[in-house]
Amino acid sequence: MYAVIDIETSGGKYDEEGITEIAIYKYDGHQIVDQLIALVNPQRPMQPFVIRLTGIHPKMLRSAPKFHEIAKRIVKITENCVLIAHNASFDYRILRTEFDRLGYDFVRKTICTVELSKKILPDMPSYSLGKLCKSVGIPMSNRHRASGDALATLKLFQLLLSKDSSKEIIKKTVKSLTEKTRPNLSKNLTGILDEIPSKTGLFYIHNTQGEIVYMGRSKNLKKSVRQLYLKTSKKADKLREITHSISHELTGSELISEMKFHTACKLNKPKFNNPRLKKLPEVVFKHENMLLVDKGRTPHEKSIVSIENNQLTGIGFVDLAHQINDPKVLQNLLTQIDDSTINRHAVKKHLERGKIERIIRF
Repeated sequence: MYAVIDIETSGGKYDEEGITEIAIYKYDGHQIVDQLIALVNPQRPMQPFVIRLTGIHPKMLRSAPKFHEIAKRIVKITENCVLIAHNASFDYRILRTEFDRLGYDFVRKTICTVELSKKILPDMPSYSLGKLCKSVGIPMSNRHRASGDALATLKLFQLLLSKDSSKEIIKKTVKSLTEKTRPNLSKNLTGILDEIPSKTGLFYIHNTQGEIVYMGRSKNLKKSVRQLYLKTSKKADKLREITHSISHELTGSELISEMKFHTACKLNKPKFNNPRLKKLPEVVFKHENMLLVDKGRTPHEKSIVSIENNQLTGIGFVDLAHQINDPKVLQNLLTQIDDSTINRHAVKKHLERGKIERIIRF
């Protein structure tokens, strides 16, 4: 579970700033499940440049709640969450400072989307939130206001999660939130299944270190996970014994699910997966340059498979038409995919079965 946060402050000397606006979106890795958006009376003067930048005027804050009036709500919405922010060290420091003034030690794990973007989106012209979002085609509104910047950060984080083929973000998150004792899986299976949808995608089984020990793909994730844990075999018994948590990733498209599965298996080498290695004939596509457009994770989204010079070059998701039509933006949205024989066969199979919604040749 994540809490995507953005804070606007009064400005001023280091550690003397006060919060003027805060936005927190609680995100389960797939959708927003809770949110907090509030103006805050900082009880201190605002710097003129901050007023010009944010458009937040002291008059707007006179009747706003003071920090201590929303502190309990902040603790509640961020409980058992990893804090996500663009320049997380700033937002986390401001939050801890405000809680220190109340005599409360506020401690959370954090992930910085600036640092993450530099790893997953290298060689971008700028990593400021506005310029980075423009480069990857993420629309922004209410710039320099907490809700607008937090939503843009959430969209950026969604992209980073999707492009993280090695699943380092999920593994680190699971590890950081691991409790000292693991609930009995047999008693808690119903609760775990309640969090898994009956949709197309992949699931990842983690041990207490956050490592992926088994992964699978399915058109119905809930059904597949249930069947796996109800099996009676030594392998199933051992898997139940070491399972700490189960995460999942929606893809919408069966083709994207299959390609992500092969790529993630190759990178993570889960100990309970036994890949069947069989020799496959080479595949040559009929058209050298194509974009394969299929259903996405939501009704408003499309999945993309890119083929250039008869090679698989990337997969990804778009929710705006201009993202497909702008080659630079599309390139940043796509995740490099292994141009392996098994992935090429997956594409060929879906093309032959007419399972692709649309083909754009270029």
